[in-house]
Amino acid sequence: MSCPVFAPRTVRRESPIPDSRAGSLPWSPVHPFPPSHPLAWLAPHAARRREAGLRRELRPRSASDGLLDLAGNDYLGLTTDPRVIGGALEALHTWGAGSTGSRLVTGTTTLHTELERQLAAFCGAESGLVFSSGYAANLGLLTALSGPDALIVSDAANHASLVDACRLSRARVEVVPHDDPAAVDAVLAGRREPRALVVTESVNSVDGGLAPARHLHAVCRNRGALLVVDEAHGLGVVGPGGRGLLTEVGLAGADDVVVTVTLSKALGSQGGAVLGPAAVTAHLVDTARSFIFDTGLAPASVGAALAALQVLRDEPDRPTAVLRAAAELADAAGVTAPPSAVVSVVLGDPVRALDAARACAALGVRVGCFRPPSVPEGTSRLRLTARATLTEADTALVRAVLAEVLAPAPAG
Repeated sequence: MSCPVFAPRTVRRESPIPDSRAGSLPWSPVHPFPPSHPLAWLAPHAARRREAGLRRELRPRSASDGLLDLAGNDYLGLTTDPRVIGGALEALHTWGAGSTGSRLVTGTTTLHTELERQLAAFCGAESGLVFSSGYAANLGLLTALSGPDALIVSDAANHASLVDACRLSRARVEVVPHDDPAAVDAVLAGRREPRALVVTESVNSVDGGLAPARHLHAVCRNRGALLVVDEAHGLGVVGPGGRGLLTEVGLAGADDVVVTVTLSKALGSQGGAVLGPAAVTAHLVDTARSFIFDTGLAPASVGAALAALQVLRDEPDRPTAVLRAAAELADAAGVTAPPSAVVSVVLGDPVRALDAARACAALGVRVGCFRPPSVPEGTSRLRLTARATLTEADTALVRAVLAEVLAPAPAG
């Protein structure tokens, strides 16, 4: 499980410090609990995080704060698209505000099954199954397909949802260096379990790089392992018409590949799905706890995702516009253009990264700020996300803001 490049990531998986995706209440000098209280440990932990520049804050945004948003994952600019909002409203008026129950009770509507059919067809899969979130899809898939007699080989840079799924799987888990098919092959070669899964993200959510999917698949096929690919940041951005990395490399529909996607990024809605062989989705309906015991995705989110998918089919150039915008943002930041929508600007120190993000907001641009434990020590960064609907004026503003915020400090 050693990982010379990404070892800090492996360590941080066990850290009690919350991930930046979860958020937490801002630090404040509250009255400490007495030493004998079961929550007395909270105050010193909060103080240490604050001193290290690692305290998280919930920062509510208004609907009209005037900031150019480069922190969210609305890659295609569809969250506020009238057609997508219309799809949500139609579903809301038809089905009501909630799905009223789990998918196996009353939580499955004809909209859910239609979305599953369309997602599978769009991505070239045999079957699809919709979950209430991408997180739940990853949890359900990995726990249902593994167990005590299985091995999971997990990329060191995988998203927290995949890491948590590995922890809950009861399988033996081996963490390998990021994007290293040779390391995956070495682990699989020595396995003693009858079943094995190799898990990776198609697009890394932090640095925007693409996984070596074709090489990983060749290793898996040679070793009799299942390849599981999280296309959360690939769907709608990468591949022909935004159909994902697996379509781009010719693996869409392979019978030894299973894909997870989220509806909350490029499709501008909320929810997640598993796409793959029909035997897999049938197994999940029977065994995936995050599917069986969770309330079904709200109809409005399903309707919005269906409408967004139709926009993507009608306007297949949107993914190209995302990549073009990402190249412009990267140029403005002085970094290499990514093959995805994620532009990563490594600053190193967490305090510097946080100060830079705050300075960008003060100048009119909201950017993401990733600090440990979300990234390895010494690699705190700004994370900018491209959007198909960015204008020339938007790009000009970003250039001006980054030029000021990232300018070297004056000597002396």
